[in-house]
Amino acid sequence: MMSAEQQYIDLYTECRDMLDKHSAPVLNALREEAFANFQRLGFPTQKVERYKYTNVAEAFAPNYGLNLNRIPIPVNPYEVFKCDVPNLSTSLYFMVNDQFYGKQSPLPPKGSKMGGNSSSEAQANVGVASNDAHPSISPLGDGGAIVCSLKEAAVKHPELVAAYYGKLARTSKDAINALNTMLCQDGLFVYVPKNVIVERPIQIVNVLRSDVDLMVNRRVLIVLEQGASIKLLFCDHAIDDRSFLTTQVVETYVGENAHLELYELEETHVRNTRFSNQYADQQAYSTAVLHNITLHNGITRNRTDLTLSGEYAETTLNGLVIADKEQQVDNNTLIDHKAAHCQSGQLYKYVLDDKARCAFAGRVLVREGAQQTVSQETNANLLGSKEARIYTQPMLEIYADDVKCSHGSTVGQLGEQAMFYMQQRGIPFEEARMLLKFAFAADVLQTIKLDALHDRLSYLVDKRFRGELSKCEGCKMCK
Repeated sequence: MMSAEQQYIDLYTECRDMLDKHSAPVLNALREEAFANFQRLGFPTQKVERYKYTNVAEAFAPNYGLNLNRIPIPVNPYEVFKCDVPNLSTSLYFMVNDQFYGKQSPLPPKGSKMGGNSSSEAQANVGVASNDAHPSISPLGDGGAIVCSLKEAAVKHPELVAAYYGKLARTSKDAINALNTMLCQDGLFVYVPKNVIVERPIQIVNVLRSDVDLMVNRRVLIVLEQGASIKLLFCDHAIDDRSFLTTQVVETYVGENAHLELYELEETHVRNTRFSNQYADQQAYSTAVLHNITLHNGITRNRTDLTLSGEYAETTLNGLVIADKEQQVDNNTLIDHKAAHCQSGQLYKYVLDDKARCAFAGRVLVREGAQQTVSQETNANLLGSKEARIYTQPMLEIYADDVKCSHGSTVGQLGEQAMFYMQQRGIPFEEARMLLKFAFAADVLQTIKLDALHDRLSYLVDKRFRGELSKCEGCKMCK
């Protein structure tokens, strides 16, 4: 039987020219190194500490199509897709699969077909994506800030992209990073110049769209120079009822005295498998606030590595997971305090039901010399059934002697006394369960600083607990 790695090794070997042709030299330059790393590392087993709760080889074993020839999708997401997080006065952009969507795609050439088989060549040509011709890079009107295709930015500003692309991901020696780097052809580029403040939040809707089972390799590069500020909202959705496998690598650079707010919301479906690795490096006096919320999914594995490289940097990392059926969510975090006088806070909450199986592993590393560090890590979990499972592992690793650090984890079920109290006052059983779950999740929602987003997510969480949040509610084609 072919190993899970071998099909990707064969695919890369046979289709390297195709990958290069539809990408940019800056992205192509790192492919061979990434390929060598992937061959050497292979997919991590569950004996590897950071992957002990996810069977990676099993997730990557199925044969998915890839759209390496960039066959255009015959649909305009602006016309057919409605995100569940609307009306936030944001600047709206779409990523369709792994491509930045610039304008309406032309129909596929007459007589072309979309389908898949087991050969690497066919695998590379199937699937769908947005058009390969992106509009010219244009600033947001905020002092030259840019949101555009990573491929286009790498062609038009190769020195800028090359200065940052791959630098953080290469240091982690992770097989998912290597696979993504050797196969990705496009992605998202966000750049905010020195002292530029982007007032209006930027909303990126990542849409999965395909007529066949599809693998997507998306890359995101975010660069905030000194004194820059931006708010970003990423929403992940799946339009079609197909099996999707997504690898995503996000590299974020937060310059001195810069400010970043980044919100991620996954609302896909049970046939979606998502591996997302996010890396951020913060310089002195910078602040970063990151939220990761999973409302609907199949299998999700989020790795988040944050490095506080400069003094007086502050980071906040919060997460909320709502899972039922047989859904799996594995959040693995690392906050690395390299400099003195830095602060970090971490709050992850899980609400699980049915046979959901989830995990949280959070490590706070305080290096020698990182004196005056203040850090707090909390993971709280609520199980609504006897079959639901949560594996929790909060960790502190401290090599400095003048710090204030704490961590804790709790696992519990719905309180019988609270349920009895509410029922005695006429609240039906199921309504009481829903209200207690919502109250438990509210701590994370209250940390969201964008008022409109806070209100909308509170509404979506309420609908999720009531079972009213459809897997494809945002798609007009299903109505």
